[in-house]
Amino acid sequence: MATDPIQQFQIIKLLPLEVAGFDVSFTNSALFMVATVALSSAFLIFSTSGRGLIPGRAQSVSEIAYEFIAGLLRQSAGSEGMKFFPLVFSLFVFILIANLFGMFPYFFTITSHIIITVALAMLVIGTVIIYGFWRNGLGFLKLFVPGGVSPILAAVIVPIEVLSFISRPLSLSVRLFANMLAGHIILKVFAGFVVALSGMGFVGIFASVLPLAFTVALTALEFLVAFLQAYVFAVLTCMYLNDAIHPSH
Repeated sequence: MATDPIQQFQIIKLLPLEVAGFDVSFTNSALFMVATVALSSAFLIFSTSGRGLIPGRAQSVSEIAYEFIAGLLRQSAGSEGMKFFPLVFSLFVFILIANLFGMFPYFFTITSHIIITVALAMLVIGTVIIYGFWRNGLGFLKLFVPGGVSPILAAVIVPIEVLSFISRPLSLSVRLFANMLAGHIILKVFAGFVVALSGMGFVGIFASVLPLAFTVALTALEFLVAFLQAYVFAVLTCMYLNDAIHPSH
């Protein structure tokens, strides 16, 4: 096992390929993105096919996830928000499984790379902007102009609102990326202490008990963080979609 805590995030070319001067190699990151989509699809197909009056475990989990995301959408964006259920549910399941994949030794955590989280965040913000203008026309710009304020005060508030909107994809992507990156680095550092101390004989093995305990505790915490980050991403997505549906303050 490598002791460098950063090495676990290294992009490795599994199938090197260059087309017209562009590097389109199939990497370990691409492999785990494909695996995440495949596992998500397989679980949903398996859990929703042959639905019975007495649900099995897989069906129960899928129904809980369905009601969970549906509840978030109804609470944040109302009944009209349910038209975005496939988007929010897909993002939640994709991020959750991708985060959980990263908890297995020698697996790759795709959400620890900011290019992945930025792409997910831009998908959300792009949907908000496109649907906001499609549904409300120029009325979508009311999102940046609080109602009932004077023109003088609006001149100050509008730039702040615009800056806040522009920062949404940054905060959405950095939050997920930073939590997964930092958590895995800390976990790898403590695990490295266990390996290093264990090679120092009886005293080292005795001294490794404490970092081993921290490693176990951090592993449990990282499983919780994997779910919480998917949850937070879904909640913020629902809130942003509400702005596209109801842009008025």
